[in-house]
Amino acid sequence: MRTVQPRPLPMRLLRARPGGILPILAILAVLLVLVALRQPDFLAPPSLMSFLGRSAPVILLAAGQYFVIVSGEFDLSVGSLVTAQVVVAARLIDSDPSRTWPVVALLLVGGALVGLVNGLITTRLRVPSFITTLGMFLILVGAVYLWSDGAPKGGLSEEFRRYGRRAFEDVPVLGRVPYALLVLLVLVALAVLLMRSDFGRTLVAVGDNPRTAELSGVRVWRTRTIAFVLSGLAAAVAAILLGGYSGVSFQAGVGLEFGAITAVVLGGVALGGGRGSVVGAMLGALTLELLFALMNFYGVSGALRSTVQGAIILLAVAVSATRNASRQGET
Repeated sequence: MRTVQPRPLPMRLLRARPGGILPILAILAVLLVLVALRQPDFLAPPSLMSFLGRSAPVILLAAGQYFVIVSGEFDLSVGSLVTAQVVVAARLIDSDPSRTWPVVALLLVGGALVGLVNGLITTRLRVPSFITTLGMFLILVGAVYLWSDGAPKGGLSEEFRRYGRRAFEDVPVLGRVPYALLVLLVLVALAVLLMRSDFGRTLVAVGDNPRTAELSGVRVWRTRTIAFVLSGLAAAVAAILLGGYSGVSFQAGVGLEFGAITAVVLGGVALGGGRGSVVGAMLGALTLELLFALMNFYGVSGALRSTVQGAIILLAVAVSATRNASRQGET
């Protein structure tokens, strides 16, 4: 009996469909002008560096969410994972500096493990990722409340908090550069390199047409599982930065999963997968944070943040559906 060899992945699928970042750059530029008109000091290097440092956790979460969404899935567990890791870190470190790095390593392993579980349940048991990660969200929320008896215990060491709230002082031109910003720049570079690799192109191809990718020899389940692991790792790093900046709280990660999804779609990534760039997703997060800052400067209630995020997601879905309909009409 003749064996059928997997066909090579078609070139149209190997070409990552990045989705233009010009629209999000244009929106970002307009928001910067509006902020500068309202708050001229915002664009001064010290204020701008501080803003970028505070935005680093959300930008990292958007990058992690990008890997999952571009592969055709969702991850709703990252917000609760951030909260759980901040609370766990405080309980384990208990203000003892000698425990800092072992706990940081444990957080990274824990984030990757949560991502692995999400990925395997989604791909091997064929549970929709929306249900899988929603279940993980509830598990983490319940587990952390049970473990801490409803109130955070312990404390974070100064060594742990360094990367969230400290900075390099007296940097020429820039002034004060937060450690969080440097961590972000390193991880941004790694994310861009990853998406330019064979894995990145395969990830986009899986999101574009998983059936064709599978027939071409791609292990779709493994590719998507790795995407979930990357999302979990991004959440772990975000938790370290966020905990360092704002301290221990059960509200540390509340709503961050929706903020990350909003940022990704705002950056031009298709919710169905297969189109978009990680740079666009991170610019979307920066734009969203700048929009919230602008709302604050104009005295708009912070309660409207969820409304704004919901409107952006609905608009993105409507635009994507319109484009898909027009493409099908052309064919």
